[in-house]
Amino acid sequence: MIDARRMEEATRLTRAGKLHEAMAMLQGAMPGGKSGTGDEEARDTCGSARNVYEGTCQVIDEEVSVSKPASAESGSSRTGAATGGGAPSSAFGHTRQAASGTIPGGEIGLPSAWREKWRQLRDSMAQPEQGRGSSETALPGAFTAGCFTNHAGSRDYKLYLPSGYHGQALPLVVMLHGCTQNPDDFAAGTNMNRLAEEQLFCVLYPAQPMTANSNKCWNWFKVEDQQRDGGEPSILAGMTRQVIDTYGLDASRTYVAGLSAGGAMATTMAMTYPDLYAAVGMHSGLPHGVAQSLPDALGAMQGGTGPLASSTRVSTWESRVPAIVFHGDRDTTVHPSNADRVAAQYAASRAAGESTNSREGSAGKTVEQGQVPNGYAYTKTSHQDADGRSCLEQWVIHGAGHAWSGGDARGSYTDSKGPDAAKEMLRFFLSHAKSADRSGRSTP
Repeated sequence: MIDARRMEEATRLTRAGKLHEAMAMLQGAMPGGKSGTGDEEARDTCGSARNVYEGTCQVIDEEVSVSKPASAESGSSRTGAATGGGAPSSAFGHTRQAASGTIPGGEIGLPSAWREKWRQLRDSMAQPEQGRGSSETALPGAFTAGCFTNHAGSRDYKLYLPSGYHGQALPLVVMLHGCTQNPDDFAAGTNMNRLAEEQLFCVLYPAQPMTANSNKCWNWFKVEDQQRDGGEPSILAGMTRQVIDTYGLDASRTYVAGLSAGGAMATTMAMTYPDLYAAVGMHSGLPHGVAQSLPDALGAMQGGTGPLASSTRVSTWESRVPAIVFHGDRDTTVHPSNADRVAAQYAASRAAGESTNSREGSAGKTVEQGQVPNGYAYTKTSHQDADGRSCLEQWVIHGAGHAWSGGDARGSYTDSKGPDAAKEMLRFFLSHAKSADRSGRSTP
């Protein structure tokens, strides 16, 4: 007999795209012969049947056959980007992900009544594929899975190592997905793995589990996740350092970027770990410290100007990490005004103004208008430092909504009609390297 608790857990696993585990739960045992009664949370944060060591990473190659593209853990270890689930209606919306695939053993062993419940549950998870391709283009590099654990918790990740990597000190780009997304989905939508293959750098995709946030959002709006050496920033920074050390990557050329909630967390990483990241990219994100609860977050997303969202509160945080910011001016999920608030937190804008005043005749700020062929127009505002390098770029995509600009339709939250945000972020990133003596510390 399958009890309600087990069915509830099977529902959660199905929504997370873990159909093998869900079926095993309904059949009475988790993979490996263990019952599904006590270790579900640990398995969701560090994957099924993985050994996790304190402060270390374990890399696992994944080879899973599915009947058609599905979300979460269905990507091949050597595939550049496996697709994610269908896009939800909003960043915090309780909507379903795609869940499809062939489960070994089918529905054998289930009582007829529960078999029908399983079918209904599985079918209810299905979402349209939004025009994505029926197959992904395999890249020659390695896309592997692993898990990192420290005192603050554990997170899964995917890591792309380009085929040209042979142990040399390559740059590292950390990509933080948006709500309801996962590393495979985000890799597919941004095409960052393809760029990594072309320009030789590595890409780290941390994964936020449903056990940490029911919509898999990074908790940028919680006080405990806005601090250095604590919460999610500690996990992400520790994971970044561990990957750099494990693979001998270039610590002076380490960058972080994100979309929506991931963009907000990328800003938090620049504020709390400016000594770790040489540059930061935010797409459709929010300022650091603008919210301390979910209601605060929703208010800020709507463009509210409450006590925490005020310009005074925002300006008390600043970082000298070079930043590139993208936002669509028709974004109805995260109000476009947040892009200005994000830019205001970077001391680079003030430094640019100071350099202009001190160097007569030199331009510390430039504004460029552009147009994507058969796509959106955009405005790019650049601030230069004393050496003439762009230290802050703000891109406004006219007519775009809440989606990764220039992205691939295989991933959720993408819009191909805008300028290529991944390509522009990479250009900006690689023009900056962290000097040995630069602390870049932020001030609360």
